[in-house]
Amino acid sequence: MAGRNFVVGEGGLPNIPGMMFVTVEALRQLGGSGKVPEIVEKVNEIEGVTEEEQFFTMPNNKTPRVNYYLAWARTYLRNGDAAANTARAFWELTEAGRSITTMQEVTAIYNRVNREQRGNSPDKGRPRRPKEVEQIDPEDWKSSLLAVLKSMLPDAFERLSQRLLREAGFTKVSVQGKTGDGGIDGVGVLRVNLVSFQIYFQCKRWNGSVGSKEIREFRGALQGGADKGLFITTGHFTKQASDEATRTGAIAIDLIDGDRLCDLLKQYELGVETEMIERIEIQSDWFDSI
Repeated sequence: MAGRNFVVGEGGLPNIPGMMFVTVEALRQLGGSGKVPEIVEKVNEIEGVTEEEQFFTMPNNKTPRVNYYLAWARTYLRNGDAAANTARAFWELTEAGRSITTMQEVTAIYNRVNREQRGNSPDKGRPRRPKEVEQIDPEDWKSSLLAVLKSMLPDAFERLSQRLLREAGFTKVSVQGKTGDGGIDGVGVLRVNLVSFQIYFQCKRWNGSVGSKEIREFRGALQGGADKGLFITTGHFTKQASDEATRTGAIAIDLIDGDRLCDLLKQYELGVETEMIERIEIQSDWFDSI
């Protein structure tokens, strides 16, 4: 653990300034901006976060602890004008953030934001909950959707995955519908221009993180039969699992975690309906100019 800026255990509060500092470095290495999954993976890479640490989850909503507290770290950076999120799940360093080079600078931001929040809060002494953390509250639509998905029977979740792949352009999609399949839940064919690929998929309702062990076991089941693999889960993938999925010389496995699964179900309108609400504003200044 020597040289680590933060350690995430089963309990206790990690070093948030340390997380902020590594987040700044991760964004810098990503070219100054990136989406949340990219940032989290880069932080795990820089910091050498172990799979064991990535398996630890929050007790209330099964969100990985490292992801949860990295959301706090990004929020502190945003409230301290060192980072900005220009779109959902997309973050970039500000000019002030790009100039950060020391832990002392992020610690000063952390302390300043806490002082400001305590001063603005009706409940003095309790910092306001960062906005991004509120977005991963169980009332968030993705958390609510994932709760529904996790409550589905295994064969129903397989059929849902089958329907999703068909909507995404796969043909000849079938599910095994039996145990003892070596980790393979179904197979489909994806045509890209003139070339077709046979893709085996595994779809698992999962709490917490999927590790590299599960990816290796799935790949073992694919040997000799598939061009590619697809692993669909309601959980999250550790960095080691992501690395294993794209290991050079091995069958490539694409990963769809719970967050992306929600986005795909929304995109293809499978059990998710988006309601557009008209917003009307009265421009009083315009009438004053008449």
